[in-house]
Amino acid sequence: MSLPTGAAARSGFQYDGYGTLGRLGLIYIASSIVMDAEWAAMAAPGLSIHTTRLRLPKVTLEGIDAMMTAPELEQSARLVGSAPIDVMCFGGTSASFVYGTDYDKALITRMENWSPGVKATTASTASLAALAKVNAGPVALATPYVDAIHQRAINFLESNGHKVLNSGNLGIDEDWALAQVPLEQVFDHVVACDHPEATAIFISCTNFRSSGVIEALERALGKPVISAVQASFWHCLEVTDIKGARPGYGQLFHDRLA
Repeated sequence: MSLPTGAAARSGFQYDGYGTLGRLGLIYIASSIVMDAEWAAMAAPGLSIHTTRLRLPKVTLEGIDAMMTAPELEQSARLVGSAPIDVMCFGGTSASFVYGTDYDKALITRMENWSPGVKATTASTASLAALAKVNAGPVALATPYVDAIHQRAINFLESNGHKVLNSGNLGIDEDWALAQVPLEQVFDHVVACDHPEATAIFISCTNFRSSGVIEALERALGKPVISAVQASFWHCLEVTDIKGARPGYGQLFHDRLA
């Protein structure tokens, strides 16, 4: 009995998610569920996402400090960097901006030293790059953070040339609770944070749902909307020159669509 061969025999093959376009590495908070799921939603077939986890005790300055000084940060970067990925992203916005721009840049250098040959970025660096891509000047800011972290977000944006004309925060300090805010509430929160003179709106936090409402917000408000999750995914494509995004997630991706 001869075995089936040739194209006809292979016609039943199914797409298996293999990274033929590229492979993105993500260092993400252990208790978070939004970012890697939204990256998967935005990723075109052939782009794969590979995540390693890092524990965040609480979404406060003290909790962030504990996470960023733990030895697990280096271990996480080395682990995901041991896979054949094209780029890695540190997927914590507040954790990369609370100590300012110099700290954020130094974090990228550390990640690249821990995983030689792998390009690196952070959610904060990616967000600034995305704002530059859409030619943003003054912005409005929407976050789910407690007051202290929200103020650090304002400081980070303004120290990088983006005056915050209006902002709002939800005061959430538990990581699981961040992800439970429904998209309808996210949409209303962002609309309430807008300012007529803001050239773009920035939504911070990588465990706060955003990608599913970006195009609806852009239509409603008539300006670019950048979220930390969306920007991080886009920047990974940008630094690797990969066209790997699905349509429907904002004008930021106009030249990165597969």
